[in-house]
Amino acid sequence: MTTPAKNTVCLWYDGSAEDAARFYAATFPDSFVGAVHRAPGDFPSGKTGDVLTVWFTIMGIPCLGLNGGPAFKHNEAFSFQVATADQAETDRYWSAIVGNGGQESACGWCKDKWGLSWQITPLALTEAITDPDPAAAKRAFDAMMTMRKIDIAAIEAARRG
Repeated sequence: MTTPAKNTVCLWYDGSAEDAARFYAATFPDSFVGAVHRAPGDFPSGKTGDVLTVWFTIMGIPCLGLNGGPAFKHNEAFSFQVATADQAETDRYWSAIVGNGGQESACGWCKDKWGLSWQITPLALTEAITDPDPAAAKRAFDAMMTMRKIDIAAIEAARRG
């Protein structure tokens, strides 16, 4: 086994850590599944030989998927924020997550089918809501507050007034 990263995000799953890791690896660049470890004995949510942990990387971030069972669920207190370059990239990631059993939320947030939250955030949105002109920033922010998936053209139009 290779030495794990000094700091790793541990994500709790109810038996689907490997499926989730493989989905993330197929969806995002600089992502891969590193190792799948099976339980050497029975555990509260599984049996000997079941997948216990999965080491994987999402966009360069080291993660450990733990098949811990149904006791804990993902929530919006933790999310991955993905900065996108344009509408095509925004649409691609949004569609991959929502279209694979996930669900839309507000302001560029969505959840994958495992309940993990994602913020699909175009760079244009970040630039617009931090505009040095407070009125332009507010217009862009107010536009964002009405959206699910971010529409860059609508954000830029609102920013311009």
